[in-house]
Amino acid sequence: MSLPVSLPILVGELEGQPNEWRLYLNRETGEIITVTDEDISRLESGESLEGLPDWEREGVKMAEEALYSDKYLLLPSKFDIHEYAIMRDFCYSVPYRALREELLYKIRGSGAFRRFRRTIEYHGMIDEWYAYRDAEIEKIAIDWLEEAGIPYTRERIVNV
Repeated sequence: MSLPVSLPILVGELEGQPNEWRLYLNRETGEIITVTDEDISRLESGESLEGLPDWEREGVKMAEEALYSDKYLLLPSKFDIHEYAIMRDFCYSVPYRALREELLYKIRGSGAFRRFRRTIEYHGMIDEWYAYRDAEIEKIAIDWLEEAGIPYTRERIVNV
């Protein structure tokens, strides 16, 4: 992929990243790479890579390039996205007072995500939730891209 960055692909990557992964954007090509915490630990420990499969050695090599070159920028993590805040803001956006209050009650305390999910499924609001969440993550991605001076497009550009 070359610049500009495809916003739909970037948003998809941001939505699906596990906690143990870090995403980096190659500022020259627009390619997004994944670096795992395990790859970073191996790199930082100086552990010998001999005996590791090629794909694991490649992961450590990518981690080194992402961490120590100016070519890569760290993308927002799951922790930067604050899905709980997005969920809370969605609740406040619901126009019907009783439903809004029910949703706000469901997101309190332990198990909030599970209760929220069950409630929006029960009320047939799952599509509205995903549309809202996707739009919020897109805003985060656009803000990040603009702050970094990275051009983007709303087209879905796929590697060829």
